[in-house]
Amino acid sequence: MTRFGYTLMTEQSGPKQLVEYAVSAERAGFDFEVCSDHFSPWLSAQGHAPNAWTVLGAVAHATDTVELLTYVTCPTMRYHPAVVAQQAATLQILADGRFTLGLGSGENLNEHVVGQGWPTIARRQEMLSEAIQIIRELFTGEVVDWKGDYFQVDSARLWDLPEVPVAIAAAVSGDRSVEAFAPLADHLIAVQPDKDLVDAWSRARKAIGLSGEVRAIGQLPICWDPDRDAAVARAHEQFRWFAGGWAVNADLPTTAGFAGATQFVTPEDTASNIPCGPDLEAIVTAVDEYRQAGFTDIALVQVGDDGQDRFLDIAAKPLLAMLRDAVG
Repeated sequence: MTRFGYTLMTEQSGPKQLVEYAVSAERAGFDFEVCSDHFSPWLSAQGHAPNAWTVLGAVAHATDTVELLTYVTCPTMRYHPAVVAQQAATLQILADGRFTLGLGSGENLNEHVVGQGWPTIARRQEMLSEAIQIIRELFTGEVVDWKGDYFQVDSARLWDLPEVPVAIAAAVSGDRSVEAFAPLADHLIAVQPDKDLVDAWSRARKAIGLSGEVRAIGQLPICWDPDRDAAVARAHEQFRWFAGGWAVNADLPTTAGFAGATQFVTPEDTASNIPCGPDLEAIVTAVDEYRQAGFTDIALVQVGDDGQDRFLDIAAKPLLAMLRDAVG
């Protein structure tokens, strides 16, 4: 079964608005909601960056059935893994078992703020692997002492544990990250419809005897609007950074850096990467690329705070109906 999700974009909306959108998205029929976890927006035009965990706590109480996911939290620099384990366990209790912990190796934009520099990708992935191991240990409820290559934990214990264990999803981008995280995480996250990644993840888990449902969770930006020109302009203003790709975006440190890196991206360049305008069929076609690549969960990002209510009130239900018809 393919699940369709809605993205709570902390970079483009304030905290109260995000909770309101979460309730509306559940009412519209989305299966799950993912929440970005940033200290800064990519571009200053987006204008927001509330704390994702506070928002998700409020969303957990304001919603009833929709699944929740961090997309993604970096548990290595801005947060110590022990703190992430406590946050995740608490949120799972508040959400009555609806939460999945999505983790990744981070972006310079968010992690440099704590003054610890910005490691190479190989080191960031090593740090994430160790962090996941610590989080797993703390989820047992036992006292944890840990002294590793990157982290130390002294006599730590989670006192409030959820009845439903917290599943972990890890963001991957290539063979090296698949090899590192498939043994440690339950599900994979990727931002491109790459069938090779999904297949490699399944093979890696089977090779070490891991079983159970594996979810491949992807994300697709869209900019629905009755006026295509308005949609293209909004997507270009707020989401032109998307064209850079993860390898570039992970290393840029500031909104000024993103502005400079995208100064020659045109509105039509943006529209070539993001479905813009009123055509729901174009969104269904773009989503199908993920389904064909083996993704089980696809979260939509409606670009821009302006138009969220309109999208959720007018387009979301017919779009979800079309998406579900397309997958049978």
